[in-house]
Parts: sequence; C-alpha cells; structure tokens
Amino acid sequence: MHITSRTLLFVLTGALAACASNPPPVETAPPPAPAPAAEPAAQPEAAAPPPVDPAEEKKKAELAKLAEDTKAMEAKADQEAARFDDALKAEVKALLAANHPSAGAALRAALKSKHRVPGNAERDAARHPVETLEFFGLKPTSTVVELGAGEGWYTELLAPVLAKKGKLIVTSFDPNGPADSRNTLYGKRLKRTLDKSPDLFGKVDVVVIDRDNPKLGIDGKADLVLAIREAHGWHRNGKFDTYVAEAFKALKPGGVFGIVQHRAKPDANPDESAKQGYLPEAWVIQKVESAGFKLATKSEVNANPKDTKDYPEGVWTLPPNFRLGDKDRARYAAIGESDRMTLKFVKPAR
Repeated sequence: MHITSRTLLFVLTGALAACASNPPPVETAPPPAPAPAAEPAAQPEAAAPPPVDPAEEKKKAELAKLAEDTKAMEAKADQEAARFDDALKAEVKALLAANHPSAGAALRAALKSKHRVPGNAERDAARHPVETLEFFGLKPTSTVVELGAGEGWYTELLAPVLAKKGKLIVTSFDPNGPADSRNTLYGKRLKRTLDKSPDLFGKVDVVVIDRDNPKLGIDGKADLVLAIREAHGWHRNGKFDTYVAEAFKALKPGGVFGIVQHRAKPDANPDESAKQGYLPEAWVIQKVESAGFKLATKSEVNANPKDTKDYPEGVWTLPPNFRLGDKDRARYAAIGESDRMTLKFVKPAR
C-alpha cells in the first residue's frame, strides 16, 4: 500500500493526541509502614499481701465472740431485771422476812421462790443444793465466802438464807476491767445479777479479785468457804495453791472449806484433765491437805456413775452447757450433769 506524506502526518497527529488524552499512571510512594506499637510501660509489681498471723486472727475472732457474748449477756440481764416487778419484789420481801428453824428450811423456801432465774430450778435434782450445803454445815448465822459466784446459781439461794443473821461474801472479777478481757464480762454479769434486786442482794459483799493474783483480804472472818465447780479453773491457770491458801486464811479456826468438783478418773493426769474440766479426787485431797486443811469427810451426794468423762468438749459437753449443740444432745441429756466429788475440809483449831 502506498502511503503519502499527508496520510503519515495524519496518523502521527492522531497518535500524539491519544497519548495526550491517556497519560501514563503516576506511580505513588507506598504508604509508610505503621510504626510498631510501643510496648506498655512496665508496671511495678504489686506488693505481696503480708502473711496472715494465726495468733492475730485468733485474737480478732476472740474479740468478736467476746463482743457478741457481752451483748447477749446485757440483753439477758435487761430481761431478768424487768421480771422484778412489784409483785416479785413483794415476794422477795416476804421471803426475807420469814423465820425458819434451820438453814435447810430456809433453803427449801428459797428453792420455791420466783426470784430464781428461770431455768435454774431445773438443775436442783442434779446439784442437790440443800443436801450439799447442809453437809458443809451452813447455818443462818454463818459468814460464807463463795469463791467464783459465776452466774449466781448458788448466790440466789445463799443470799436470802443469810440476809437476816449471817453474811455472804462473793468474789468477782472487775466489771470495769479491760474491755478486751473475758473476765470483765464475768464481772459485769455478776454485777447485773446483784443489781437487779437490792432487797435480795443489797447486803452481799463483793470482793474484786485479780485472776493472776487473787487476794481475799478477809482473814479469819469466815465460817464457810465454798468452791463449787471452780478448782479445775484454778489449776488450769496455775493458781490452785494460791486459792486454797486464801481460803485457809479467810476461815476462822475450825471453819469449813467445802469443795464440789467434777471428778476425773483416778489415774488421770490433773494437768490434762483440768483442760476438760475434771480433777482426780485423790490429787485434790492431797493438794488441799498440804495447805494445812484436814479432810473431815466426803459425800457422794453429787456422784453420777453415768459420766464417762471422755467427751469431745470435756465436761461442757454435758448439761447444762451442751457445747455440741444438738449433736447427740439426747445422749448427753440422758447422762446428766457431771460426776462430782463433794469434800468437806476443816481448818484445824489453834
């Protein structure tokens, strides 16, 4: 084919126009790569919690329980104080005014009185208070020291018997002692017991003692010193000899030291059995006689052969404590209160 100059020019012109209308794509630089994420700043290691001190945790638990028990005691004391209405106050005055031919007769009248804390009479059959106090020689004219009045079970019987012609002295821990001491609770509890009836308890003398250094300060004044279910606590606290010596000093020559105590098995180690509330009888006799007393006689009035003395919570497993709650309650109720020695010691006359 023959191509003329004019034709060639036309072709070249078209090609140039096409190039102008479709310019080549402009190459763009690729986007910069994202910067690597910065590593998080190192955080300081959290301090390890301090180790738990078992002793401190135990102390906290004890304080919490003490606060709970104190609150419960105060509520119970308020309820008990409210019982002493005009009718009950009149009954108390009549009880105190009555004349009885003997301590036994006065005790039997007190046993029937409504001034007693509800439920206390349920323990009479196991504790034999009339027989026990008559065995120790209680008289309406006696000066009696009750070591460790507790919740006042015997106090509410002794006070009306001795109100006219005798004297009742009870020991107590300081009700104004340290707030974190259980002994302070015990002191407050006894104070509330005595405060509820000035007619009944107004003549009772209270001797505040230090558990670690018990001193009575009533030398040679007492006809009868009573320690009812107390001696195991003395030994557990290392104060058995101290309490016995104080009892000896408190008594007149010829005076009686009466002990009722949960009785351990004869071969028991007193250091161990005391933790369970029990003491061996022969050991008690030997210890008390070594302080100068003489065993006058003993009684089985508070014996209980059903007591096997081998319970998970010691003597407090049995009634009235029932420390295991409802567990095997019927079994322990059938056993009854503990087997107890009842020992009458005499301070020799000069």
